[in-house]
Amino acid sequence: MRRIGILTGGGDVPGLNAVIKSVVYQTTAMNLEVVGIRRGWEGLTHLQQGNQLDPEYIRLLDRNNTRGIDRTGGTILHTSRTNPAKVRSSGLPKHLAREKAESLRVKDDTYDLTPIVLDNIAHLGLEYLIAIGGDDTLSFAKRLDSEGVRVIGIPKTMDNDVQGTEYCIGFSTAISRAKESITRQRTTLGSHERIGIFRIFGRDAGFTALYTAYVTSGRCVIPEVEFELDHLIEILLEDKRNNPSRYAFVIASEGAVWQGRAVGEYGDADAYGHRKKVDIGHALGEEIRQRKGEETMVSDLTYDLRSGDPDALDQIVAITFANVAVDLIRGGVHGRLTAVQDGKYTHAPLPDPKLGARRIDVQRMYNLTRYRPHYAGRLGSPLLLSTVDS
Repeated sequence: MRRIGILTGGGDVPGLNAVIKSVVYQTTAMNLEVVGIRRGWEGLTHLQQGNQLDPEYIRLLDRNNTRGIDRTGGTILHTSRTNPAKVRSSGLPKHLAREKAESLRVKDDTYDLTPIVLDNIAHLGLEYLIAIGGDDTLSFAKRLDSEGVRVIGIPKTMDNDVQGTEYCIGFSTAISRAKESITRQRTTLGSHERIGIFRIFGRDAGFTALYTAYVTSGRCVIPEVEFELDHLIEILLEDKRNNPSRYAFVIASEGAVWQGRAVGEYGDADAYGHRKKVDIGHALGEEIRQRKGEETMVSDLTYDLRSGDPDALDQIVAITFANVAVDLIRGGVHGRLTAVQDGKYTHAPLPDPKLGARRIDVQRMYNLTRYRPHYAGRLGSPLLLSTVDS
Protein backbone atom coordinates (compact mmCIF):
# COMPACT_ATOMS: atom_id res chain seq x y z
CA MET A 1 0.00 0.00 0.00
CA ARG A 2 1.26 3.49 -0.84
CA ARG A 3 2.31 5.55 2.18
CA ILE A 4 2.69 9.13 3.25
CA GLY A 5 4.10 10.39 6.54
CA ILE A 6 3.00 13.26 8.76
CA LEU A 7 4.70 14.89 11.75
CA THR A 8 4.43 17.91 14.04
CA GLY A 9 7.53 19.75 15.23
CA GLY A 10 8.38 22.61 17.59
CA GLY A 11 5.96 24.11 20.10
CA ASP A 12 2.38 22.83 20.02
CA VAL A 13 -0.53 25.09 19.07
CA PRO A 14 -4.29 24.54 18.85
CA GLY A 15 -5.37 23.12 15.50
CA LEU A 16 -2.67 20.50 14.88
CA ASN A 17 -4.99 17.55 15.44
CA ALA A 18 -7.49 19.02 12.99
CA VAL A 19 -4.78 18.97 10.32
CA ILE A 20 -3.86 15.37 11.12
CA LYS A 21 -7.47 14.17 11.02
CA SER A 22 -8.27 15.98 7.78
CA VAL A 23 -5.17 14.58 6.05
CA VAL A 24 -6.12 11.05 7.15
CA TYR A 25 -9.72 11.38 6.03
CA GLN A 26 -8.80 12.76 2.60
CA THR A 27 -5.90 10.43 1.81
CA THR A 28 -7.59 7.17 2.83
CA ALA A 29 -10.07 7.86 0.04
CA MET A 30 -7.01 7.92 -2.29
CA ASN A 31 -5.90 4.46 -1.08
CA LEU A 32 -2.96 5.96 0.82
CA GLU A 33 -1.77 4.71 4.20
CA VAL A 34 -0.85 7.47 6.66
CA VAL A 35 2.12 6.95 8.96
CA GLY A 36 2.15 9.26 11.96
CA ILE A 37 5.71 10.06 13.00
CA ARG A 38 5.93 10.76 16.73
CA ARG A 39 7.98 13.47 18.44
CA GLY A 40 8.69 15.53 15.32
CA TRP A 41 12.02 15.05 13.57
CA GLU A 42 13.19 12.87 16.46
CA GLY A 43 10.93 10.15 15.09
CA LEU A 44 12.99 10.00 11.89
CA THR A 45 16.39 10.16 13.64
CA HIS A 46 15.70 7.63 16.39
CA LEU A 47 13.52 5.07 14.58
CA GLN A 48 15.06 1.58 14.68
CA GLN A 49 14.83 -0.03 11.27
CA GLY A 50 14.77 -3.52 12.79
CA ASN A 51 11.22 -2.75 13.84
CA GLN A 52 9.59 -0.96 10.93
CA LEU A 53 6.61 0.14 12.99
CA ASP A 54 8.52 0.99 16.17
CA PRO A 55 5.66 2.08 18.49
CA GLU A 56 7.89 4.65 20.16
CA TYR A 57 8.08 6.62 16.93
CA ILE A 58 5.52 5.26 14.46
CA ARG A 59 1.75 5.18 14.62
CA LEU A 60 -0.46 4.09 11.75
CA LEU A 61 -3.37 6.51 11.43
CA ASP A 62 -6.86 5.73 10.16
CA ARG A 63 -10.36 7.13 10.38
CA ASN A 64 -11.12 5.25 13.58
CA ASN A 65 -8.16 6.40 15.67
CA THR A 66 -8.39 10.01 14.46
CA ARG A 67 -12.17 10.40 14.57
CA GLY A 68 -12.38 12.68 17.59
CA ILE A 69 -8.90 14.21 17.78
CA ASP A 70 -9.90 17.51 16.18
CA ARG A 71 -11.90 18.40 19.28
CA THR A 72 -8.80 18.76 21.44
CA GLY A 73 -5.64 20.85 21.43
CA GLY A 74 -2.04 19.73 21.34
CA THR A 75 -0.89 17.01 18.96
CA ILE A 76 -1.57 13.29 19.28
CA LEU A 77 1.78 12.69 17.56
CA HIS A 78 3.63 14.69 20.23
CA THR A 79 6.50 16.95 19.27
CA SER A 80 10.11 17.92 19.90
CA ARG A 81 12.61 20.60 18.89
CA THR A 82 15.00 18.09 17.34
CA ASN A 83 17.06 19.43 14.45
CA PRO A 84 18.49 16.38 12.62
CA ALA A 85 21.21 18.51 11.02
CA LYS A 86 22.55 19.60 14.43
CA VAL A 87 22.34 16.84 17.04
CA ARG A 88 24.60 16.83 20.09
CA SER A 89 26.20 13.63 21.36
CA SER A 90 23.77 13.57 24.29
CA GLY A 91 20.87 13.44 21.84
CA LEU A 92 22.17 10.68 19.56
CA PRO A 93 20.05 7.52 19.22
CA LYS A 94 21.26 4.92 21.72
CA HIS A 95 21.26 2.21 19.07
CA LEU A 96 23.50 4.21 16.71
CA ALA A 97 26.87 2.48 16.26
CA ARG A 98 29.91 4.52 17.28
CA GLU A 99 31.53 4.16 13.86
CA LYS A 100 28.39 5.38 12.14
CA ALA A 101 28.09 8.32 14.51
CA GLU A 102 31.68 9.36 13.88
CA SER A 103 31.02 9.40 10.14
CA LEU A 104 28.20 11.90 10.77
CA ARG A 105 30.16 14.27 13.01
CA VAL A 106 30.39 17.79 11.53
CA LYS A 107 32.22 19.48 14.40
CA ASP A 108 33.23 18.91 18.03
CA ASP A 109 29.91 17.90 19.55
CA THR A 110 27.54 18.24 16.59
CA TYR A 111 26.31 15.52 14.26
CA ASP A 112 24.32 15.74 11.03
CA LEU A 113 21.82 12.86 11.03
CA THR A 114 20.23 13.79 7.71
CA PRO A 115 21.49 10.54 6.08
CA ILE A 116 19.71 8.56 8.82
CA VAL A 117 16.49 10.50 8.20
CA LEU A 118 16.74 9.73 4.48
CA ASP A 119 17.33 6.04 5.21
CA ASN A 120 14.31 5.89 7.52
CA ILE A 121 12.05 7.64 5.02
CA ALA A 122 13.08 5.07 2.42
CA HIS A 123 12.72 2.23 4.94
CA LEU A 124 9.15 3.29 5.73
CA GLY A 125 8.36 3.62 2.03
CA LEU A 126 7.06 7.17 2.31
CA GLU A 127 6.11 8.73 -1.01
CA TYR A 128 5.39 12.08 0.64
CA LEU A 129 6.08 13.70 3.98
CA ILE A 130 3.86 16.40 5.47
CA ALA A 131 5.74 18.52 8.03
CA ILE A 132 3.64 20.78 10.26
CA GLY A 133 5.72 23.40 12.04
CA GLY A 134 7.18 26.86 12.34
CA ASP A 135 10.28 28.26 10.71
CA ASP A 136 12.61 25.91 12.60
CA THR A 137 10.77 22.71 11.72
CA LEU A 138 10.27 23.89 8.15
CA SER A 139 13.97 24.71 7.77
CA PHE A 140 14.77 21.00 7.91
CA ALA A 141 11.85 20.27 5.60
CA LYS A 142 13.60 22.58 3.14
CA ARG A 143 16.79 20.54 3.60
CA LEU A 144 14.93 17.31 2.83
CA ASP A 145 13.41 18.93 -0.24
CA SER A 146 16.92 19.66 -1.52
CA GLU A 147 17.77 15.99 -0.89
CA GLY A 148 14.96 14.84 -3.17
CA VAL A 149 12.29 14.00 -0.59
CA ARG A 150 8.75 14.94 -1.57
CA VAL A 151 7.82 17.34 1.21
CA ILE A 152 4.76 19.51 1.86
CA GLY A 153 4.96 22.08 4.67
CA ILE A 154 2.04 23.35 6.75
CA PRO A 155 2.81 26.52 8.78
CA LYS A 156 1.91 26.66 12.46
CA THR A 157 3.07 29.09 15.11
CA MET A 158 1.29 31.52 17.38
CA ASP A 159 3.99 34.04 16.41
CA ASN A 160 2.58 34.05 12.83
CA ASP A 161 6.06 34.75 11.47
CA VAL A 162 6.63 32.04 8.82
CA GLN A 163 7.81 33.47 5.51
CA GLY A 164 5.47 33.09 2.53
CA THR A 165 2.15 33.16 4.36
CA GLU A 166 -0.01 35.75 6.08
CA TYR A 167 -1.42 33.18 8.49
CA CYS A 168 -0.11 30.30 10.59
CA ILE A 169 -2.22 27.82 12.53
CA GLY A 170 -2.46 28.77 16.20
CA PHE A 171 -2.40 32.53 15.71
CA SER A 172 -6.10 33.31 16.05
CA THR A 173 -6.51 31.19 19.17
CA ALA A 174 -3.51 32.92 20.76
CA ILE A 175 -5.05 36.36 20.14
CA SER A 176 -8.46 35.24 21.41
CA ARG A 177 -6.94 33.79 24.60
CA ALA A 178 -4.76 36.87 25.16
CA LYS A 179 -7.79 39.14 24.81
CA GLU A 180 -9.76 37.04 27.30
CA SER A 181 -6.90 37.02 29.82
CA ILE A 182 -6.28 40.75 29.61
CA THR A 183 -10.00 41.52 29.87
CA ARG A 184 -10.23 39.43 33.05
CA GLN A 185 -7.12 40.95 34.60
CA ARG A 186 -8.26 44.53 33.95
CA THR A 187 -10.45 44.20 37.05
CA THR A 188 -7.41 43.53 39.23
CA LEU A 189 -5.43 46.33 37.61
CA GLY A 190 -8.30 48.70 38.29
CA SER A 191 -8.89 47.52 41.84
CA HIS A 192 -5.25 48.16 42.75
CA GLU A 193 -4.68 51.11 40.38
CA ARG A 194 -1.61 49.51 38.86
CA ILE A 195 0.22 49.46 35.55
CA GLY A 196 0.02 46.06 33.91
CA ILE A 197 2.73 44.48 31.76
CA PHE A 198 1.56 41.46 29.77
CA ARG A 199 4.43 39.40 28.38
CA ILE A 200 3.62 37.47 25.23
CA PHE A 201 5.52 35.24 22.80
CA GLY A 202 7.34 36.87 19.88
CA ARG A 203 11.10 36.35 19.76
CA ASP A 204 11.72 37.93 16.36
CA ALA A 205 8.36 39.35 15.30
CA GLY A 206 5.61 41.22 17.13
CA PHE A 207 2.48 40.00 15.37
CA THR A 208 1.00 38.39 18.50
CA ALA A 209 1.56 41.49 20.63
CA LEU A 210 0.38 43.88 17.91
CA TYR A 211 -2.87 42.06 17.16
CA THR A 212 -3.61 41.59 20.85
CA ALA A 213 -3.13 45.33 21.29
CA TYR A 214 -5.45 45.85 18.30
CA VAL A 215 -8.35 44.00 19.93
CA THR A 216 -7.76 45.33 23.47
CA SER A 217 -7.02 48.96 22.50
CA GLY A 218 -3.72 48.59 24.30
CA ARG A 219 -0.12 49.70 23.90
CA CYS A 220 2.51 47.24 22.73
CA VAL A 221 6.26 47.01 22.27
CA ILE A 222 7.65 44.70 19.60
CA PRO A 223 11.02 43.26 18.48
CA GLU A 224 11.03 45.18 15.21
CA VAL A 225 11.51 48.56 16.94
CA GLU A 226 13.57 49.58 19.97
CA PHE A 227 11.30 51.67 22.20
CA GLU A 228 12.19 54.71 24.29
CA LEU A 229 11.61 53.66 27.88
CA ASP A 230 10.97 57.12 29.33
CA HIS A 231 8.51 57.92 26.54
CA LEU A 232 6.64 54.65 27.06
CA ILE A 233 6.40 55.30 30.80
CA GLU A 234 4.98 58.79 30.23
CA ILE A 235 2.36 57.38 27.86
CA LEU A 236 1.34 54.75 30.41
CA LEU A 237 1.11 57.37 33.16
CA GLU A 238 -1.05 59.51 30.88
CA ASP A 239 -3.30 56.51 30.20
CA LYS A 240 -3.60 55.88 33.93
CA ARG A 241 -4.52 59.50 34.71
CA ASN A 242 -7.17 59.55 31.99
CA ASN A 243 -8.69 56.21 33.01
CA PRO A 244 -11.54 56.48 35.58
CA SER A 245 -10.32 53.18 37.04
CA ARG A 246 -6.76 54.55 37.27
CA TYR A 247 -4.88 51.77 35.51
CA ALA A 248 -2.92 51.29 32.30
CA PHE A 249 -1.22 48.40 30.57
CA VAL A 250 1.24 47.46 27.84
CA ILE A 251 1.72 44.21 25.93
CA ALA A 252 5.38 43.26 25.52
CA SER A 253 6.75 40.78 22.99
CA GLU A 254 9.40 38.58 24.58
CA GLY A 255 11.94 39.94 22.07
CA ALA A 256 11.15 43.63 22.63
CA VAL A 257 13.93 45.87 23.94
CA TRP A 258 14.31 49.51 24.83
CA GLN A 259 16.94 51.79 23.37
CA GLY A 260 20.40 51.39 24.84
CA ARG A 261 19.71 47.98 26.32
CA ALA A 262 20.71 44.69 24.69
CA VAL A 263 18.25 41.79 24.78
CA GLY A 264 19.54 39.47 27.51
CA GLU A 265 19.63 35.73 26.93
CA TYR A 266 20.47 32.82 29.19
CA GLY A 267 20.84 29.03 29.18
CA ASP A 268 22.13 26.72 26.49
CA ALA A 269 21.04 27.21 22.89
CA ASP A 270 18.53 24.72 21.54
CA ALA A 271 19.03 22.68 18.37
CA TYR A 272 18.15 25.69 16.23
CA GLY A 273 20.48 28.10 18.03
CA HIS A 274 17.88 29.84 20.22
CA ARG A 275 18.56 30.74 23.85
CA LYS A 276 15.89 31.86 26.30
CA LYS A 277 15.19 35.58 26.56
CA VAL A 278 15.43 37.45 29.83
CA ASP A 279 11.89 38.24 30.97
CA ILE A 280 11.06 41.64 29.44
CA GLY A 281 7.92 41.86 31.59
CA HIS A 282 9.67 41.76 34.95
CA ALA A 283 12.52 43.97 33.72
CA LEU A 284 10.08 46.61 32.46
CA GLY A 285 7.96 46.42 35.60
CA GLU A 286 10.99 46.95 37.82
CA GLU A 287 12.14 49.96 35.77
CA ILE A 288 8.71 51.59 36.10
CA ARG A 289 8.69 50.98 39.85
CA GLN A 290 12.18 52.38 40.36
CA ARG A 291 11.77 55.41 38.11
CA LYS A 292 8.24 56.48 39.06
CA GLY A 293 7.35 54.62 42.22
CA GLU A 294 4.33 53.10 40.47
CA GLU A 295 3.03 49.68 41.44
CA THR A 296 3.01 47.24 38.57
CA MET A 297 1.48 43.84 37.85
CA VAL A 298 3.43 41.56 35.53
CA SER A 299 1.54 38.71 33.87
CA ASP A 300 3.11 36.06 31.63
CA LEU A 301 0.58 35.02 28.99
CA THR A 302 2.92 32.85 26.95
CA TYR A 303 2.15 29.14 27.36
CA ASP A 304 -1.50 29.60 28.23
CA LEU A 305 -2.10 31.00 24.74
CA ARG A 306 -0.92 27.84 22.98
CA SER A 307 -2.89 25.38 25.11
CA GLY A 308 -6.36 23.90 24.74
CA ASP A 309 -8.67 23.50 21.77
CA PRO A 310 -8.57 25.81 18.71
CA ASP A 311 -11.01 28.62 18.05
CA ALA A 312 -13.22 28.54 14.96
CA LEU A 313 -10.77 30.40 12.69
CA ASP A 314 -7.84 28.14 13.54
CA GLN A 315 -10.07 25.09 13.01
CA ILE A 316 -11.12 26.39 9.59
CA VAL A 317 -7.56 27.18 8.50
CA ALA A 318 -6.22 23.87 9.82
CA ILE A 319 -8.81 21.86 7.91
CA THR A 320 -8.28 23.90 4.75
CA PHE A 321 -4.47 23.74 4.89
CA ALA A 322 -4.75 19.95 5.25
CA ASN A 323 -6.96 19.75 2.17
CA VAL A 324 -4.65 22.03 0.17
CA ALA A 325 -1.74 19.73 1.11
CA VAL A 326 -3.68 16.67 -0.06
CA ASP A 327 -4.59 18.46 -3.31
CA LEU A 328 -0.86 19.08 -3.89
CA ILE A 329 -0.10 15.41 -3.27
CA ARG A 330 -2.88 14.40 -5.64
CA GLY A 331 -1.33 16.65 -8.27
CA GLY A 332 2.20 15.34 -7.73
CA VAL A 333 3.42 18.72 -6.44
CA HIS A 334 6.03 18.93 -3.69
CA GLY A 335 8.49 21.34 -2.10
CA ARG A 336 5.62 23.68 -1.26
CA LEU A 337 4.10 25.39 1.76
CA THR A 338 0.35 25.73 2.21
CA ALA A 339 -0.27 29.43 2.64
CA VAL A 340 -2.58 32.43 2.75
CA GLN A 341 -1.58 35.35 0.55
CA ASP A 342 -3.65 38.47 -0.04
CA GLY A 343 -6.35 36.82 2.04
CA LYS A 344 -6.60 33.79 -0.27
CA TYR A 345 -5.52 30.17 0.13
CA THR A 346 -2.56 29.25 -2.03
CA HIS A 347 0.82 27.54 -1.82
CA ALA A 348 4.34 28.94 -1.84
CA PRO A 349 7.90 27.60 -1.90
CA LEU A 350 9.11 26.11 1.35
CA PRO A 351 10.66 29.08 3.18
CA ASP A 352 14.39 29.66 2.85
CA PRO A 353 15.91 29.60 6.38
CA LYS A 354 18.26 32.41 5.35
CA LEU A 355 15.29 34.80 5.21
CA GLY A 356 14.65 34.47 8.93
CA ALA A 357 11.28 35.25 10.47
CA ARG A 358 8.60 37.29 8.70
CA ARG A 359 8.37 40.66 10.43
CA ILE A 360 5.87 43.45 10.85
CA ASP A 361 5.77 46.22 8.26
CA VAL A 362 6.31 48.91 10.87
CA GLN A 363 5.44 51.89 8.69
CA ARG A 364 2.08 50.46 7.69
CA MET A 365 1.06 48.71 10.89
CA TYR A 366 2.65 50.35 13.95
CA ASN A 367 2.47 53.83 15.45
CA LEU A 368 6.04 54.56 16.49
CA THR A 369 5.15 57.48 18.77
CA ARG A 370 2.10 56.00 20.50
CA TYR A 371 3.24 52.35 20.67
CA ARG A 372 0.02 50.96 19.30
CA PRO A 373 -1.35 49.59 16.00
CA HIS A 374 -2.49 51.82 13.17
CA TYR A 375 -6.26 51.59 12.91
CA ALA A 376 -6.86 53.88 9.94
CA GLY A 377 -6.06 53.27 6.28
CA ARG A 378 -7.14 49.63 6.22
CA LEU A 379 -9.04 49.74 2.91
CA GLY A 380 -7.54 47.25 0.49
CA SER A 381 -5.73 45.32 3.24
CA PRO A 382 -6.30 41.60 3.80
CA LEU A 383 -8.63 40.56 6.62
CA LEU A 384 -5.70 40.06 9.00
CA LEU A 385 -4.10 43.42 8.17
CA SER A 386 -0.69 42.26 6.95
CA THR A 387 0.57 41.08 3.59
CA VAL A 388 3.37 38.73 2.67
CA ASP A 389 6.71 40.41 1.92
CA SER A 390 7.20 40.88 -1.79
